Amino acid sequence: MKNKLITINMNKVTILSVAILASAFTVQAQDIDQAKKAVDAEQFESAKTILKSIIRDKPSNGEAFYTLGNVYLTQNVKDSAKIYFQKGITASDEGQLNYIGLGQIDLNDSNVSAAQANFALATKDMRRKDFQEFIFIARAYMNAEKPDYKSALTVLNKAAVNNSQDAQVQLALGDAYYGEGKQNEAYIAYRSAFQLDSSLLKAKMQLGVLLKGAKSYDEASKAYNEVIAINPNYGPVYRELAETYYKIARNKPSQADANYKIALGHYDKYMSLTDYSIHSRMRRADFLILIEDYVALEAEAKKMTELDKVNPRIYRYLGYSAYKNGNIGVAIKSLENFINSPGNKPIALDYLYLGLTKIKKGTNLEGTAIDSTAFAKGLIDIKKSIEMEPLAVQDLSSVGKDFFTKKLYKESAEIFEFGANTPESKSYLDDNVYYGLANYYANSGKDVNIDKIALQKADAAFEKVLVASPTYLEAYLYRARTNRSLEKDDVMVKNYEDYIAKTTELGAEEIAKPATMAKFTEAYNNIAASYANTDKVKAIEYFKKTLEIDPANSYAMESIKILK
Repeated sequence: MKNKLITINMNKVTILSVAILASAFTVQAQDIDQAKKAVDAEQFESAKTILKSIIRDKPSNGEAFYTLGNVYLTQNVKDSAKIYFQKGITASDEGQLNYIGLGQIDLNDSNVSAAQANFALATKDMRRKDFQEFIFIARAYMNAEKPDYKSALTVLNKAAVNNSQDAQVQLALGDAYYGEGKQNEAYIAYRSAFQLDSSLLKAKMQLGVLLKGAKSYDEASKAYNEVIAINPNYGPVYRELAETYYKIARNKPSQADANYKIALGHYDKYMSLTDYSIHSRMRRADFLILIEDYVALEAEAKKMTELDKVNPRIYRYLGYSAYKNGNIGVAIKSLENFINSPGNKPIALDYLYLGLTKIKKGTNLEGTAIDSTAFAKGLIDIKKSIEMEPLAVQDLSSVGKDFFTKKLYKESAEIFEFGANTPESKSYLDDNVYYGLANYYANSGKDVNIDKIALQKADAAFEKVLVASPTYLEAYLYRARTNRSLEKDDVMVKNYEDYIAKTTELGAEEIAKPATMAKFTEAYNNIAASYANTDKVKAIEYFKKTLEIDPANSYAMESIKILK
């Protein structure tokens, strides 16, 4: 009897142990799922805490290492990501997934062959019905610094062969098609993903993202609000709302301030539902740059400095905001610290703002004079910016116009020259107009040493304008004036004649305008003067045309007397 009781008790212990183990496994599974949900909700600090706890309690969980490494990659912390991937390879459970993480690092380093070798190691022991590795490899291609959506689709098609009804496969397909610009296919995949798993809010949210991309902003907002109705605490949807209102603001300038305010409110809601780590604050700082709220950016940058005094990226935010807010010394120091910090990857805007800040430092308080040395130093950084991103010229137009307004024509011309030589810029035509005018005015007036090369550039700029916009008649007029300064009388005459002919085509009402008559008078007098020494009859003919418009024109009357 005693032995039987002992046996029974031992059975109870065995059953209890199994129950405890099963419970622990369930909690473990819930924890990894919880971590994945935190990642999806962009609560990265929470996800890291959960994953580190899993790794501490169960170091054999390779998927936890892989997921944690991916979080660090998302936050651009490559070294930490690599450490966890390398440790995760030795894990007995799903350790092979970490080769995929290392493969993405290879892709970021532009080492495609090494990446493919790591992907092969991750998939070598896959069973026929396995597909998770394919999803993760596809995401590595998509999340790389230079995304390769075509390769991602190739891998995902393997996953879809036997698992087309898996929600994660469909979600990944949606992301790959979206990256490829295949909107219809992306829509079908996202819709399928949500139908297969109604808890997959990202899939439903992405339907709104597609609408935003199609500029259907009202429909996009409606789609986002449907996500909020399901789960008002799903943070990423508020970020998408913020970016949608930013787009609305850009498309409706008259309502921009109100929509920027709404956008920032949604972004703050997004922040409150994710985390206030240094990385999330940086995302908010990026958005503040987007909506050009530099006062708020400076405040945010100061908060980030308190959290992390060594993160070099904070210098960028301090530099941008200090430049925009007029704190020139801080701007130059911060931007130079950022650009020169080892491991940083400066972008075109960093050099652009540094160059403009150096120019601003050499400009007097009234903005009417610039130190030539400071201007030259600033131009060096601006050139670096444009070499990195030619369309950075679009940010220079307002600077060039400001110089032009303050009659700093030489400096204005040097700024506009960048845009005037960038045909793909949306400000190309406008920049050429100002480039021509600035060069012309810089070489007009009394006591000016005429720079013939600058005037030739002005003439070339006006010619570009007329090719792009033949109806811009002022360009004919300024070409004539420019060639007059260059003493090219034959070209000048043709330019004036073109101006007269094109204007006459507009009808009597246009010709009768006082401003037009004054320009016709200028044209006739200059054409007449060009003939004075070679063809007196023709010269008198044109002076008489002047007198038909302006009978009291003393220059024409006196010239006719002399010629007779």
